Amino acid sequence: MKKDCLEIVRGKCEKCHACALGSTRNNIVFSDGNPSTAKIVLIGEAPGETEDMTGTPFVGRAGKLLTEFLAEAGISRQEDVYIINTVKCRPPENRVPTDDEKSACRKFLEAQIDIINPRAIVLCGATALKSFVELDKKQTISKVRGQWMNVSVDGKEYRAITIFHPSYLLRNHSMEEGSPRRLMQEDLRNIKNEVLYDVNHDSIDISSDNIFAGEKQLSLV
Repeated sequence: MKKDCLEIVRGKCEKCHACALGSTRNNIVFSDGNPSTAKIVLIGEAPGETEDMTGTPFVGRAGKLLTEFLAEAGISRQEDVYIINTVKCRPPENRVPTDDEKSACRKFLEAQIDIINPRAIVLCGATALKSFVELDKKQTISKVRGQWMNVSVDGKEYRAITIFHPSYLLRNHSMEEGSPRRLMQEDLRNIKNEVLYDVNHDSIDISSDNIFAGEKQLSLV
């Protein structure tokens, strides 16, 4: 059911030219992971060059590092996590997506979250965080990361937590206490303990809430 609904959303996304990114992409970068078993939706910033060529999020250097950190924490990228970005098309030169670009893509982002109906949302990096939370100038990702909060998506509240973007970790190699990489390890273990405490990969959630969410997306414009 979830896969079928997501394929409908993907088809509409592939035809989308609501912003200028639609004319410069090679591929839309829709998602990665198993929607039937995922308990976590992880949201990144935007596709990079490798993602644009392959159509899969987080497959470049930063993505490989993310996969390593997830595995080290006991989180399966292919079974526990459904990975998406704030926008589905690569911004030129890998720049940060604009507010207008994120707004044009928001309906696809919210449709994916509605259908997956995750136990938690992981906001990966500052761009993803700012897409859901309004920060003041004193709030940086270093101060906000690792803290559980609630975010609203299409009128529904979800538990959410922010982690560093793996591209930041590529520039910070230290594993000392308090280093970004050590904090990333701590945050992912926290997520594993809080969200995946009773995961059964053989079960598929077909609750009425998820069926309703999926049916709602059939009329997505």
